[in-house]
Amino acid sequence: MLFHLAAYLKHNFVHAHLIHYVSVRAIAALLSSFTLALWWGPAFIKMSHQFFRSKARPWTPHTHRSKDDMPTMGGIFITVVVAVNSLLWCDWGNPLLWILLFCLIGFGAIGAWDDWNKICYQEGINAWKKFITQFLVAFAVAGLWVYYMEPSTELYFPFFKNLHPELGLLFIPWAMFVLIGTSNAVNLTDGLDGLAIGTLLSNFAVFSLICYSAGHVLIARYLHIPFTGTSELAIVGGALIGSSLGFLWYNTYPAQIFMGDVGALSLGSVLAFMALTCKQELVLPIAGGLFVIEALSVIIQIISLKFLGKRWFKMAPVHHHFELLGWPESKITIRFYIVSFVLSLLALVTLKIR
Repeated sequence: MLFHLAAYLKHNFVHAHLIHYVSVRAIAALLSSFTLALWWGPAFIKMSHQFFRSKARPWTPHTHRSKDDMPTMGGIFITVVVAVNSLLWCDWGNPLLWILLFCLIGFGAIGAWDDWNKICYQEGINAWKKFITQFLVAFAVAGLWVYYMEPSTELYFPFFKNLHPELGLLFIPWAMFVLIGTSNAVNLTDGLDGLAIGTLLSNFAVFSLICYSAGHVLIARYLHIPFTGTSELAIVGGALIGSSLGFLWYNTYPAQIFMGDVGALSLGSVLAFMALTCKQELVLPIAGGLFVIEALSVIIQIISLKFLGKRWFKMAPVHHHFELLGWPESKITIRFYIVSFVLSLLALVTLKIR
């Protein structure tokens, strides 16, 4: 909104043109999101105590029983803050903005449905229903993106500037796989106070920078990455960082509220969409390596139980394994933050090593 207002006022107010700079709007979106999150947080938590209290997940260590009746569905809080500030600072004429918001709200709605069932019936929605709805939303997101933006259907590999095979008809299924896989991996990581949202922060920072670089002709040419015109998504990235910081203020140990599936699925899918649009989705497993490890720990545990009849980990996802080893929850979270930060730096390095 302010982007269009500045275009109208720039002839009368010389400083209004500053709002046309992506970097200015990205920083402004970060600060305004953080401010709104801090201001609105106590009121949302108070409301959540009344409507959104849920039992701790059944497959968690017994120490998590103390988290029963903790307010959840904080992802609604994050989604609203991101949407409001994106609309405030972004160019409404850019289709990528609307597709990303559709992705955010679509996956968030699935998570909200699941969370509400847990609150009302102590059990989430059927796994097949959850997968089918994710499949439909992912197909809609990928289809809208291809229809309106006509992106390249090549797959770009990190470290190899000339390795980018053409996916053709497989491109939409590939995009759907990335969206669904990332959203569920983030959901599996959301098991300790502040763990998922803190890990997402470094990933949002990385892909905001990449979206900006891939949307700037000179920087993209210098880095030998495809120009994708995604600089506007860096502003949404700023809003995601600001709202995540604001939510972490209340979600850090000991948490006052959980974000629930509505937050994990929506934020995971948006991270994946940013990676897809800037054609760096294969950098995502590096920056988001912690999400990959969490998801793999669950897969390994299931396979081990099914075929070997024993547990590979004391409990999966792997953060619960460390809990049962005796690590304090806050220590696990901080150490995972450090790992995520290092992996995010490695992901940025891949942009230049090509």
